[in-house]
Formats: sequence, C-alpha cells, structure tokens
Amino acid sequence: MDLAALTSSLDTFWILITGALVFFMQAGFALVEAGFTRSKNTTNILFKNLMDFCIGTLGFWLVGYGIMFGTGSGFFGAFEFFSEVNHAPAGIPNMAFFFFQLVFAATAATIVSGAMAERTKFVSYLVYSAIITLVIYPVSGHWIWGGGWLSQLSIPFHDFAGSTVVHSLGGWLALTGALILGPRIGKYKNGKIYAIPGHNLLIGALGVFILWLGWFGFNPGSTLSLSNPSLVANIFVTTNAAAAAGGVATLILTWLKYGKPGLSMSLNGVLAGLVAITAGCDAVTPGGAILIGFMAGILVVFSVEFFDKVAKIDDPVGAISVHGICGAFGTLMVGMFAVDGGLFYGGGAGLLGTQAIGVLSVAAWGIGIGLILFYAIKNIMGLRVSKKEEENGLDYYEHGETAYN
Repeated sequence: MDLAALTSSLDTFWILITGALVFFMQAGFALVEAGFTRSKNTTNILFKNLMDFCIGTLGFWLVGYGIMFGTGSGFFGAFEFFSEVNHAPAGIPNMAFFFFQLVFAATAATIVSGAMAERTKFVSYLVYSAIITLVIYPVSGHWIWGGGWLSQLSIPFHDFAGSTVVHSLGGWLALTGALILGPRIGKYKNGKIYAIPGHNLLIGALGVFILWLGWFGFNPGSTLSLSNPSLVANIFVTTNAAAAAGGVATLILTWLKYGKPGLSMSLNGVLAGLVAITAGCDAVTPGGAILIGFMAGILVVFSVEFFDKVAKIDDPVGAISVHGICGAFGTLMVGMFAVDGGLFYGGGAGLLGTQAIGVLSVAAWGIGIGLILFYAIKNIMGLRVSKKEEENGLDYYEHGETAYN
C-alpha cells in the first residue's frame, strides 16, 4: 500500500469512527430529555429520539445531502437524489463523508424535541422532524459548509463543527416550536410559575456524560483527516476545557444565586460550554476555550431564567438556551478569541462582523421558517395532544406502553 492509499484509509477510518461517536449522541439526547421530564412520557421521548435518526437517515440520503452540498447557488445546493454525487474531499469515499454529515443533520432535528417535550403529538413530531432533515437544515448548512454565500464573504464565516450550523439552528427551531405549542399544563397558573421537575437525574446525568464523549467525535472528527495530529489534539483539549469550565461556572453561579449548587443546571452548563466551543474549537487556545466555556456556563443560567420567567416559553430541558443562545454566543466568540484574525489577537473587527452576519442570518432563517412550519402543522393536522392525554401521559395514549412497569 502506497502512502496516498494509507492516508486515505486512515482518514476514512477517522471519519467513520468519529461519526459513530456522534451517532451515539442520540442516546445522550434521549437520556437527557427523558431524565429532565416526567416518567409518564418516557416512552414517547425515547421513541421520538429513535425516529429522529431513522427518518433523518432516509431524508438526508434521499435529498438533504444534495441540497446541502450540491453545486447550485450561494443559497441552495441542488436536488441530487440518493446521495450519489460525490461531494467528499479528495481521498475520502463519498459514503464516508455522507455518513458523517448525516449524523450532524440528525442532531439538529433532535434538539427541537426537548423544548417541545410532554405535549406534542407524535405524528406531528415525525412530520416536522422529517422536514428539518430534508430541507431546513440542508439549506442553511449549504450557506456555510456547502460553499454557499457565507463561506464566500471576504472574511469567510467560521463555524468549524456546528455551533451555528447544527446547534443554533436547532435552538431557533425549538424556540418557535415551543412558542406556538404553548406551555405544559400547570406550568403557569394565576400569574405564578411552577417548576415541573424531571423524574430521574441519574439518567439525565448519564446522558450528559454520553454527549460529552460524543463531542470528542463531533469536534475533532470535523477535521476530516488525521494529517495534522497537533490540530486534532488541540481540538480534543479545547472541547474538554470548555465543557469543564461551563460546568464549574454554572456550579459557582447557582451556588451563589440560589444558596445551593444545582446539578440539573450544572449539567446544562457543561452542555453550554460544549455547544459554545464547537464553532471555534480549531481556532482558539485552551485558555480561550476555558473563557468561552465559563462565560457560556453563566449565560445559560440567565437565559433559562429569561425564557422561563420573562418570555414564559416552557422549555423542559433548556434546549433553546443551551443550543440556540450558547450556539450563537460561541460563534460570535470566534471573532474575539481566534488566534488568527480574532479581535483579542490584533485581527480587528472584521471576523467578528462576519460571525455576527452568519449568526443573525441563520437565526432569521430558523425563526422564520420555524414559524411557518409549526403554524402550518398546527392548522393542518394539529400540534398538541389533548388535555386528557397530556395530564395522564403520552406513553399510554400515544403508544399503549409505558417505560416503567
């Protein structure tokens, strides 16, 4: 085997094994969502996370991959069916690249599930999950990763592994879905806000650990190659550092703010750090990653409180704050902390300006198309289960089986 063939084999293995780690994040999302919600809806939540990937696989293979990476305009790829056109970098099989992109697409759809948990009709969920993977995610993904207009700016938009492409888009869609769906019964009564605790922090915490592990595929795998081992190693370190800093920041803030350290919020602090560092994990130092993660860990607390108490948008798992807000924040921080071009490293405000354009554009797309999508589903087929179904639990009424017997 010559050197080129050996390099191709190693890079292909790297893409596939890190893609498998990202796939395993589906289990993490399922456990976090199930643990942070009530036991009467556990089967429903596990089923939704299962179908996310099943439907997402078929949809992205059918048309999503072509829309995202096809050669079309700066705003839309191409209708290339069955993922047969090769869009992989040189030396990598098309199907390896397709699989890696597929697991990212499924992640974006899964994010929406948490914010709309415990009151969404299962059939409606299947419809909007399919549309996200088929069209919504590929369109904005094309702008950034598919050679679209944001990648063609004089200072190209930088989102290495998806703080905006995946997480922030999912967060904005979650925001519109939760807004149109309305809060769970009993969340807001007579002008008061009532907490609805999750039923199992054990599986919620396990889910966060699985997500943390999966992020070592999410971010380092986005190199698509092992040819630069120092870059890969640095991404492992920046990813881990931001997660740890986010958890510590939330620990400190909740301890000071509420008098006791909160586990559930600290778990979201870890996720906030991971989401925030994803855009710039290749571009910042470990010290920069710690600062980004620490700030994200603080931001997520105030963001959760804002949506819960001010906006009164019921988000059972904090998905809007963790993914939408912290994804946007982390993308902006690339313009500050990037060693090459960041404001703090003498690069001026050019990169920061580009990052702001990208964040706002994807937010406008996600919120705008999300409002259209969820209003359409609500009026055509209904979005929410009945009062009786919600009060007694979706497991029995939607699926005829409960998670705990």
